[in-house]
Amino acid sequence: MIARLFPFLRWFDDYGPDDLRADLISGLTVALVLIPQSMAYAQLAGLPPYYGLYASFIPPIVASLFGSSRQLATGPVAVVSMMTAAVLEPMAVSGTQGYINYAILLALSVGIVQLGLGIFRLGVIVNLLSHPVLLGFTNAAAIVIATSQLGKFLGVPVEKAPHHFETVWRTIQQALDYVYWPTIALGAGALGGMIFLRWLNPRLPYVLIAVVITTVISWMCGYGHNKVASVNQIVCKELPHIIKEFNSQLATIDAFNKARSILRPELKKIRNKKSEPCSRCHPGRILTPSALIDAQDRNGSKQTSLFTKDIEPREILALHLMAGVIDEFIADAKQKLVNLRARLMEYEFVEVKEPDGQIRYYQRYQVPYGAETDWHVWRIRAGNKPIPLDRIVLSGGGSILGNVPRGLPHFSPPQWDMETIRRLLFPAFIISLVGFMEAISIAKVMAAKSGQRLDPNQELIGQGLANITGSFFQSYAVSGSFSRSAVNFQTGAKTGLSNIFASLVVVIVMLFLTPLLYYLPQSVLAAVIMMAVLGLINVGGVRHVFKVSVSDGIICLVTFLTTLIFAPHLDKGVMTGVLLSLGVFFYRLMRPSVAVLSLWKDGHFRNAEKFNLDMCKHLAIIRFDGPFFFANISYLEDKVLEIVRQMPELKAIIFKCNGINIIDASGEEALSLLLDRLRAAGYKVYFSGIKEQILEVIERSSLYTKIGPENIFPTVFKAVEKVWPLIHDKIEEEKCPLRFVIQKKTVDKEAIEEHAPEEWNRIM
Repeated sequence: MIARLFPFLRWFDDYGPDDLRADLISGLTVALVLIPQSMAYAQLAGLPPYYGLYASFIPPIVASLFGSSRQLATGPVAVVSMMTAAVLEPMAVSGTQGYINYAILLALSVGIVQLGLGIFRLGVIVNLLSHPVLLGFTNAAAIVIATSQLGKFLGVPVEKAPHHFETVWRTIQQALDYVYWPTIALGAGALGGMIFLRWLNPRLPYVLIAVVITTVISWMCGYGHNKVASVNQIVCKELPHIIKEFNSQLATIDAFNKARSILRPELKKIRNKKSEPCSRCHPGRILTPSALIDAQDRNGSKQTSLFTKDIEPREILALHLMAGVIDEFIADAKQKLVNLRARLMEYEFVEVKEPDGQIRYYQRYQVPYGAETDWHVWRIRAGNKPIPLDRIVLSGGGSILGNVPRGLPHFSPPQWDMETIRRLLFPAFIISLVGFMEAISIAKVMAAKSGQRLDPNQELIGQGLANITGSFFQSYAVSGSFSRSAVNFQTGAKTGLSNIFASLVVVIVMLFLTPLLYYLPQSVLAAVIMMAVLGLINVGGVRHVFKVSVSDGIICLVTFLTTLIFAPHLDKGVMTGVLLSLGVFFYRLMRPSVAVLSLWKDGHFRNAEKFNLDMCKHLAIIRFDGPFFFANISYLEDKVLEIVRQMPELKAIIFKCNGINIIDASGEEALSLLLDRLRAAGYKVYFSGIKEQILEVIERSSLYTKIGPENIFPTVFKAVEKVWPLIHDKIEEEKCPLRFVIQKKTVDKEAIEEHAPEEWNRIM
């Protein structure tokens, strides 16, 4: 029991110095990949890069201690990061404190779902994600994630569109207009270098090598070249107005988000309170941030000039929240912010030295004739923070990582909000399944190679505890990583201590080495993500699925296309695939295989239609393949009666029941009625190959007595041996297909004269 509660205790059975050395080397190697990957994935999730380091500290340790896999490397991963951004971007502006709070709360939700599934032994629920669905999803997700980095890879600032393919098209259009070639050179060089080094030796820390070299180049060449200017130095009349409007929209969103979090508790107080509706019936009234702030300041006051009487301002605003008005205003403010940021980033300025020695910045195509300039292009850097008019950052080079706060994440419980929890619950469930499926897939491969025992439910518990604990230390949702787990396994990791050593290296980096990351180019981080997800593309696997089953291949293809179409909302692609898989599964259950059998030359009874065999006119052997339950009884009954109608000289039927492994009350009743109907029509009915669990069911009912023990045979051969002489008594038939192999249109004389009689006698 102690070992089940604390699986890491099993690590130290026969653990020696050589094992410790192997774990230490593996941990160091994984850390060299983990550090740059985690920062890149955090940005993919819409978070500041250092939150990737936070997610690489506590969660890997907890997952290793309480999971069942000894080599699985847990931490930030591409798919979960992308899904996190897709879930949270409609709720808050990426990178802001509200967005970060939602990301941490989502990690807590994911952890609770995974822990619950593990405790209640529901790991089998991941089987809803069938192999074709997972294959189509991962291929599409890899393409989406890789193309999502095009903007950073090309050095092109582009605002995200509602659909991913629109964002990619915008990026291409912007790149055709202007690109910063050093950005492309660094990104392409890093990507090519990582591919070459991995081909040369997969054990090399190729990610770290590429990051170190490009960071040194960036530092030496002044790649991240920025300047600070006041609005008075920039010659552009509309610029002050745009910046003020940009800052105003940021303040508006912040005010609405604060009001929404404050007002949610008010909903419970007024749901049963009678009042006139206020949000939809007065379109002339406009809800503004000032009204929200005033309502917060005047908590106890009455206000009758708004939309209802005798209701406090906080209650009025809570009604707005309940009706969705606040969400509409937030969405509208976000769209305005996106448009303003796009306008700011479109400006291209050139530095001009005036005759009086002052430095001014003119628009690229409005430089005074004969002005002294080097024609270097400068762009305004606009993020998710207000832009001071006296300190406008102008970027004249590529984007670099910038300042990374030094120090460890502090303990901070997530800001618990039941309304937000309810909103995040379904996305958390999807992320839990997808993340765990990614983790368990690589864990199974490593367990098969190492001979270790893998418990999926224990792994769910480990992943759940990792996300829950991590959320208290400012981590976002994590999962098991394909690439880092492969590195961990290839470098000879023996136990989960390797992951603990990797986390300790991350701690050292956060405490002492973050200044070294300042000049890391953003295009290199984009290349790191591209490198990581390119390995997820598996075209050969898709071809294999089509060879095995066309329907599964179609499911894979539909999942792939819907994931691409609905990106960045990857969960919609997953749900489409799952629903399609369930639909095909139930369709197959409702229309199981029903076949009439005849003798084949190998001495077995085979599908007469498929093998082009003649059938006996007087005795039919009908085989069922599938469960016999309420959903398919009508279909099975119709197929049997159709077979009977096509055989006018039929005298008896043998039902071959080896393929039936489930029967419910509806199936038992339908079988009883079918038996009565066939016997009433003058047919003799026999059964063969009934499985024990089916026999137990019919023995508990009256069906066993109705069938008669003498009409039940263990095998179809025994049934034919007993029934055939009774049916063919006084019937002159030279060669019966149940005794000799007779093919339609052609007769295999050799099989009839030699092989079939000998084989038949041997079997009988």
